[in-house]
Amino acid sequence: MTGDRNKIIWNSNYEKLLCYQKAVVIYDLTYHFCNRYIDKRDRTFDQMIQAARSGKQNIVEGHADMATSKESGIRLFNIARGSLLELLEDYKDYLRVHNMRQWEDYSEEAVMMAKLGIEHNDPKYFIKLTETRTDSIVANMTIVLIRQAISLTTKYLDRVCDNFSKEGGFREQMTAIRLKSRG
Repeated sequence: MTGDRNKIIWNSNYEKLLCYQKAVVIYDLTYHFCNRYIDKRDRTFDQMIQAARSGKQNIVEGHADMATSKESGIRLFNIARGSLLELLEDYKDYLRVHNMRQWEDYSEEAVMMAKLGIEHNDPKYFIKLTETRTDSIVANMTIVLIRQAISLTTKYLDRVCDNFSKEGGFREQMTAIRLKSRG
């Protein structure tokens, strides 16, 4: 039975997930953006930081929950994705209400930032970049990274759902182990 127990994957390696790594970058950028450009008394200050945190933390919790409940894990990943979408709208709102340009999807800036987002997942790298950039550029940079995180989260969920349809979840695996042990 010990060998069968190893078939049940205990999810503790969330830090290796690209969507998590991107969410950490987004949280750190958002924290610094809010502290630099948004009045702490403005409700948006807390809302943006909490949305960024929720995106990151729900990936952690969802990944852990996948070990025993695919349904719960999927639900939490969807919450993470929803939080990132909320944060995306906050950045777009910031640009709009301040009469700042939002980069078009295939503009030179957006393409360059997307490339950096693919090449780097170290929050310190991006924080250093933002030190010499305007609020408009930092908001646009973060928008590109949020879109990447949403895409990565969606791809991860697609893989989980595909895997579930082929192998089942925790209950199915436990039933198979019980049936095998009964002979």
